[in-house]
Amino acid sequence: MPSKRPLIHLMYTGGTIGSVELPKGGGLHPINFEHLHQHIPELGRLDVEIEVVSVGEPKDSSDMRPADWAGMARHIFDNHGSVDGFVVLHGTDTMAYTAAALSFMLQGLRKPVVLTGSQLPIGKIRTDGKENVLSAIEVAATRHEGQPLLQEVAVYFEYKLFRGNRIRKYSTEHFHAYVSPNYSVLAEAGVDIQFNAWALWRPKTEELRFFPEMEAAVLPLRLFPGIPSAIYEQLGLSQSVRAVVLETFGFGNAPFDGGLMRQIERWLQAGVFVMQISQCWHGSLSPGKYKAGKAMQDLGVFNGRDLSFEAAMVKCMHALGQATNLSGVHSIMDKNLSGEYTEY
Repeated sequence: MPSKRPLIHLMYTGGTIGSVELPKGGGLHPINFEHLHQHIPELGRLDVEIEVVSVGEPKDSSDMRPADWAGMARHIFDNHGSVDGFVVLHGTDTMAYTAAALSFMLQGLRKPVVLTGSQLPIGKIRTDGKENVLSAIEVAATRHEGQPLLQEVAVYFEYKLFRGNRIRKYSTEHFHAYVSPNYSVLAEAGVDIQFNAWALWRPKTEELRFFPEMEAAVLPLRLFPGIPSAIYEQLGLSQSVRAVVLETFGFGNAPFDGGLMRQIERWLQAGVFVMQISQCWHGSLSPGKYKAGKAMQDLGVFNGRDLSFEAAMVKCMHALGQATNLSGVHSIMDKNLSGEYTEY
């Protein structure tokens, strides 16, 4: 008796991959999936069942909001038991944020969720979209010993599969638009798709849990030499900020002039969660290595280890949406929820 073909939900959210270029400099405009299917007739030849689903009106990824992430996550959660895998077609500009958000909203995944997109619209002759979509579907349909090989949120782009909460978009021009500075690729596509089995995440919870709440009151602050103390003071006036992500130098250093440290103390006293990550894309924090970093550590600034900027921002939003106090935020941020930290 022939085996059942995997059922994949193809979720089109918008972005360049399904866009057409408007005349007279009108830019790119998202359109529906029929256009996509017209330009990738090979979709009908894959040994999978594909259902196209809508999770809202297609939009440019720069317009994505936490409510959009929750809509995607809700669909995946509701269909997790009956669908073999999910492929999310998404714009490239904020794909790293969406992938991170889905990885925190959906904890305990047993099915693949693969985001992909393209640098060129699908209607362009040299588009990268066809290969990205076809391979993303193949990844989502791959099984091992009767179970999905991939059981996490990932991003497939230009022959590589990345952990979703580890990627950064580094180029507006190259087809190789993404890198994963602090974690290995999950798979590479050549003649065959070769998975790095040791790198794949396995869920730590017994059942899938859905966390739709996100609190976006997170302030990013990238430090630079000579940054005026007045900036800290002005930022400190805002009562709506619930978390601050400090992009510090190197191992976790900051200007040791007193102004920043005093402002950090004010934030912490007001119940604001303050964390630091490095401006360097590769490597992890070691804030006790130098004087300025140790001062922040002594104050109680949270060590973001090797989180990417996108994952740091979204994980803060997730923690704020779940916790009722600062201690609870710290507890959530300290856990390796879905492989966002490197475990040494």
